Amino acid sequence: MNASLDILPLSSWINTEGKPLVIAGPCSAETEEQMLETAIQIKEEGFAHVIRAGIWKPRTRPGSFEGMGEAALPWLQEVKKQTGMPVAVEVANPQHIELALKYGVDILWIGARTTVNPFNVQELADALKGIDVPVLVKNPVNPDLQLWIGALERLNQAGVRKLGAIHRGFSNAQETKFRNSPMWNIAIELKTLFPELPVIGDPSHMAGKRAYLYELAQRALDLHYDGLIIESHREPDKAWSDAAQQLTPAALGQMLHDLHVRKESYGSDYQSQLEIIRSKIDNLDREMLETLANRMALVEKLAEYKRDNNVAAYQVDRFREVLETRAGWGKSMNLYPNLVDELFKLVHMESIRKQTEVMNQVNV
Repeated sequence: MNASLDILPLSSWINTEGKPLVIAGPCSAETEEQMLETAIQIKEEGFAHVIRAGIWKPRTRPGSFEGMGEAALPWLQEVKKQTGMPVAVEVANPQHIELALKYGVDILWIGARTTVNPFNVQELADALKGIDVPVLVKNPVNPDLQLWIGALERLNQAGVRKLGAIHRGFSNAQETKFRNSPMWNIAIELKTLFPELPVIGDPSHMAGKRAYLYELAQRALDLHYDGLIIESHREPDKAWSDAAQQLTPAALGQMLHDLHVRKESYGSDYQSQLEIIRSKIDNLDREMLETLANRMALVEKLAEYKRDNNVAAYQVDRFREVLETRAGWGKSMNLYPNLVDELFKLVHMESIRKQTEVMNQVNV
């Protein structure tokens, strides 16, 4: 099935004057005063193009603050009136869409917990038929690219052409310093399949803590994302939800000022040098694959020896030894530890698969 989306370019539905799109605002709209004060301060900083706010907040467990609902939508009308900026909210069902549009919300986004369920996404797509409104789709909670693509396709098939994706990271069983693991490779693959699709980075939900926002936002811009969606609150530590990951508008403004936006194109001299470096990388990649092929040939010989001597393919001590020694070698070469760890887990599991295949072959 060919990957294609019939969508309009980001520049056709919002003017960012050639800069990355910035969507900013509190995790939750708590009071009219909080919403207005935060939005006005964001406006004064001069970096943001859209004000965001959580109106309906799906929580993991009942009893937590789940948003003010429809009562907060008139506050967003007042935000638009006083700042002149468009506003965006998350929607999770057709009723949310109806209410958001009734109160003049300009941009809708679909949250990670909704994207994961094709039934819910289809209900939203059906409700959006014939409606000209931009829709941004967050990645599903779990690292499943096909679910993300499926949600985008459902909306596009319903006629949504002002369409974009939000990369907010993925739940991970392993503990990391981030709230949600970025897993940049999944978003890069999405962008590779759909180069016309705007991708917005969500460092707030990746980080979970404001200390990590800058590095994640810069990484998104380094990967040529089309924008950022960042949570900002007038008094973050007093926020009713996700306090630890929100910035004051002033801190947000400073961070955005400090970020570097990379050039999309290069001059002829840069392009020439770029091609030289890329050619060297291509040659090294080929050598790396040839080395891997040679390694797998040795694995086959090892498997034959194990088979002939009735030895099991998988040995825990050897697996541990491989991971520990390769980690040491990688460290001495200044390689990122996670890269070495994940690489050799993949290589070792492929070795086990190959050995099992060889050992189960019947000698003729």
